[in-house]
Amino acid sequence: MQEIIRFFKEEDGSGTVEMILILVVLIGLVIIFKKQLTDLVNDIFYRITSDAKSI
Repeated sequence: MQEIIRFFKEEDGSGTVEMILILVVLIGLVIIFKKQLTDLVNDIFYRITSDAKSI
């Protein structure tokens, strides 16, 4: 009986599962908002290059 109680209280693998779930959510968000993120990054690089030329 003690072994069964200890088995259910053990939390060694919970950190790994939480990290995997967080990664799945982040990857899902990147896939959903891929177009918006690409446009944002392109706009930022365009502004950097245009501002660098004016210096």
